[in-house]
Amino acid sequence: MRPVLYVLSFLALIALGFWAYRENYATQTALREVRALQREIADLREGLSVQKAEWAYLNRPDRLRELVNLNFDALGLLPMEPGQFGSASDVAWPVPEIPAIEGPVDTQGGLNAIESTAATTDEEGL
Repeated sequence: MRPVLYVLSFLALIALGFWAYRENYATQTALREVRALQREIADLREGLSVQKAEWAYLNRPDRLRELVNLNFDALGLLPMEPGQFGSASDVAWPVPEIPAIEGPVDTQGGLNAIESTAATTDEEGL
């Protein structure tokens, strides 16, 4: 009985060693992927900060004013004034069409009233 127990213990030890070996390599692979993702995130953040700086540089008021003066003939841009904006009352809103009510209307909302209204409309249309 003891030799069987020794063999089973030895096989369990080998199986645990193999499992630990595989887990070690899986952990190392996961750590490498995490480091790569962290580097990528850092690169993207750096690129974003560079783009924000470029945007701030290109939107300087003195630079934009100079561009407007250089291209005034082509664009005809003028400073904005309050008189250029309209109010909501100046907008011509479309009037919604209200459909005509044909046939009886059931205020209780039953299905029979809808079916009878449809049947009445079909009979009148013939």
